Amino acid sequence: MATHGRVVAAWLAALLATSGSTPPAFALDQAAAPAVANATAASVGSPLVLAPRPRHVNFEKELASEAAHHVADWVVDANNNRGLPFVIVDKTQAKAFVFYADGRLRGAAPVLLGLAIGDDSVPGIGKRKLATILPQERTTPAGRFVAALDRNLHGKPLLWVDYDAAISLHPVITSNVEERRAERLATPSPLDNRISYGCINVPADFFKHVVGPAFKGTNGIVYVLPETRSPQKVFGSYDVEERARLRSASQDSPERVASQADAN
Repeated sequence: MATHGRVVAAWLAALLATSGSTPPAFALDQAAAPAVANATAASVGSPLVLAPRPRHVNFEKELASEAAHHVADWVVDANNNRGLPFVIVDKTQAKAFVFYADGRLRGAAPVLLGLAIGDDSVPGIGKRKLATILPQERTTPAGRFVAALDRNLHGKPLLWVDYDAAISLHPVITSNVEERRAERLATPSPLDNRISYGCINVPADFFKHVVGPAFKGTNGIVYVLPETRSPQKVFGSYDVEERARLRSASQDSPERVASQADAN
């Protein structure tokens, strides 16, 4: 039995190691570390316990990229959102998906993003005046962010994403007619959706009827998908089907079969 316990412990350590090093966002939020569910070693001679089936998110009729599916499935399978509502912002497709805490889709809409391609904010950019921010510095950072509703200095609603970098998700700003932000949101192509200083602009009705109610009275998690790195490197995410296969394979390992044979 002691040998079998060491085998299971070694397998768990190897499995968690495949995620790579701990992302910075996880270091700041201990609750973000992916949980390994139902990984208790079975007693020698006990019936084989089937590994839990992987959880998948239903995007309903909304078109979503492979990366969005990957991250959404991982979030609910690992309970990475910790029972909170969550948003996935797909920068490549210029689209946001809002989910209930249990992974049901609440709504989706196009978004406007930072003008520049990139997944990191310039250090200290949140304290600078907009007029000093260069075009190549206008990025929407990728990562996992604990988000909350608030209002700006003009009393307009917003959802803080990265407070230090002054990045928020808010209703589209249309004060600069030359930027044609509303028109950009309405086009079917994501190619003209890069215009902001880094903030995430959504249709006003979408913020009012989907984002606002989802985060009312609670924090939530915003996952901004990367465009220069993989989701696995940014979030430490995993493929839920592969994880389930490895769990199942571990339960049918030669060590387990041999131990059960000895017990009989």
